Amino acid sequence: MLNLRGDQAAGLRRLFGRPRLRIVSFAAGSVGVGKSVSVANLAACLARQGKEVLVVDENSDDSVAAYYGVLVRHDLQQVVRCEKPLSEVILSVAPGVRVLPAAKVVQRLATLSAAEQRILLDSFGQIGRPADIVLVDTSLDHPLGFSPLALAAHDTVIVVSPNGASITDAYALIKKVSLGYARKHFRILVNKARSASDAQAVHDNIAAVAHSRQLARLDYAGYVPLDESLRQASRLCQPVAALFPEAPSAMAYQNVVRELLNWPGGDADARGLEHFVQQLLHLSQRIDPTAIYA
Repeated sequence: MLNLRGDQAAGLRRLFGRPRLRIVSFAAGSVGVGKSVSVANLAACLARQGKEVLVVDENSDDSVAAYYGVLVRHDLQQVVRCEKPLSEVILSVAPGVRVLPAAKVVQRLATLSAAEQRILLDSFGQIGRPADIVLVDTSLDHPLGFSPLALAAHDTVIVVSPNGASITDAYALIKKVSLGYARKHFRILVNKARSASDAQAVHDNIAAVAHSRQLARLDYAGYVPLDESLRQASRLCQPVAALFPEAPSAMAYQNVVRELLNWPGGDADARGLEHFVQQLLHLSQRIDPTAIYA
């Protein structure tokens, strides 16, 4: 029988070989809140801090690679099927930032055979530079209702914009994941905010409701303001900090990164990574999708 826990731990250690690895997932309750744009810009800011960043991208549309102007031709699923080596799938989109397109294989995690799992694990050893930080850009459409990679990450950031529909959808997502998967801690990143006080109020209101209903603890990850410079940088397929380092959004992303690097936790030793692997295995293979709460 395939020793999944041991093999996954060994395979992922080859990929994430440095100490104090942090895995941060980004999720949203609805489209249009700027989740993928935030992931792309945070990855660039982390790389400017000297970090090696790997983005695991679960999205086929509006991908992080496309934000950098890089065409996505392949998916991790083709590695699992022995159609492509990992070197042809993983994309170097900027210095210190690599993107691993995984939209197709994530949809099949629960049905991978033992042989496919072994191929997936072995392929990770082909990555040259280990990552300091892994950012998971989750998909809104997953067979289990929420990405198992996100559930297994050290931190889950919910990206929300300050309008009624986005706030309602973000709260619904938190409720679903809290009740369905017993996830009790999230961070809130408010995007497209008109002011720092408005962003703080969005977090405080959602956090108060989640606390009163004993759903989860919500910490404030920061905010990104509405900024024409960010829109212009996006049109030019560049991180805003590279083109307009003094822009409000660029400074906001840098503030979020400074806080992120000081969040408690992270993988101080092998036990943290093994826990991640074990969680990923259980959540992708054994959770019944019908158990998800509406």
